[in-house]
Amino acid sequence: MHVMEPESPSPVFTFDTTHHALWAEEIARERKIPAEVIPAPAAAHARCNLALETLPGDVARLREALEAEAVPFGLYSSSP
Repeated sequence: MHVMEPESPSPVFTFDTTHHALWAEEIARERKIPAEVIPAPAAAHARCNLALETLPGDVARLREALEAEAVPFGLYSSSP
């Protein structure tokens, strides 16, 4: 029997304000990058309780888009 290893979770984008989180969601939508607003993980110690999650293969694209639009963000990953 073959046991599949669970994929490590994708990092989530964290923000200092709700405005930044919603702005990031809007940028993702405009650029057709799949993203979803989720509760920020408590362990991320984010100042805003909202975070943005995207597919693992889209993390770099979303990071580049947010940097291009000067949206302040952090990246939190629960994997070691």
